[in-house]
Amino acid sequence: MNSQNQTPAMNQNIFKLGLSVETVSVYLMCCSLADTDMTISTKKLSEMWNSTRASLLEGLKDLETRNILRRIISDRAGNNVYKLLDVKNWQM
Repeated sequence: MNSQNQTPAMNQNIFKLGLSVETVSVYLMCCSLADTDMTISTKKLSEMWNSTRASLLEGLKDLETRNILRRIISDRAGNNVYKLLDVKNWQM
């Protein structure tokens, strides 16, 4: 949980969406970063990810498509920063 004693970022509805194991894993890593007040970025996620970069990027794309994650900053080198969105915005 983050330092401000807020509710954990992870929402159980992620398991009801029929997403791939890789996409759910990306989501869980994003939640872990959010809960420790760390920036959700492709750099940080790449450091944690133990599969291919392509599967990480595909998971991020799936989460963006479902409105679970939003890219808020991007540079031309592919370094992106993301924000988790409230479950009420998710495309179920």
